Amino acid sequence: MPMPTEERVSQLVAGLVERRGFDLEGVEISTAGKRADAQARVQVIVDSDASDLDSIATLSAELSALLDDAGDFGETPYLLEVTTPGIDRPLTADRHWHRARGRKVRVALRDGVQPPEGAATFDARVGALTGDSVALVLGGKRDPHRVTVPLADIGSAVVQVEFSPPGPRELELAGGVVPGRPVPGEEDAVAVADAAPARGTPNAQHQSVTASDSPTEGIVE
Repeated sequence: MPMPTEERVSQLVAGLVERRGFDLEGVEISTAGKRADAQARVQVIVDSDASDLDSIATLSAELSALLDDAGDFGETPYLLEVTTPGIDRPLTADRHWHRARGRKVRVALRDGVQPPEGAATFDARVGALTGDSVALVLGGKRDPHRVTVPLADIGSAVVQVEFSPPGPRELELAGGVVPGRPVPGEEDAVAVADAAPARGTPNAQHQSVTASDSPTEGIVE
């Protein structure tokens, strides 16, 4: 039986994910092993304004039951992982900018755009999103100051790993961290594992995982 496509799995899970108050950020499917004993890895990436372990654990159990009932994997064992986006997420939608407030990002402006200062690629701390523009705090801990950049001028923006908290003034200018989100430099990886067997394969692991904004996103323990 052929493996379902990522588009098909996205269609299957999208309604339940939305009803539980999450945004579906993506579905990734990969396989490991030889044809006879191949196992699929199904990663469902979700996010919300205030994700917590209990709500994601509940969602993962419901998604597991939904995929089993759909039967698209047939007798193929699969490992289900439900996770939040990793620390190196690109910011591509308004909700991403909103949830990244207070985080450090690497911004690359589009060709031909005049940078607010210095180079066209720079690190900044995300401030408030207002209409079609976002406030960015430049200067780091030593000289924090705020500028406003139109979203249309930004070619790419990726959240950066931080190993120490930002300066108080720097974070104040950014408007603080969104409630329910970890403080930059202080977050820890978290994981939830569900050891229910995959349908039709009593010896297979069928797990769900969630991770905070951490470079160790997606680890199963």
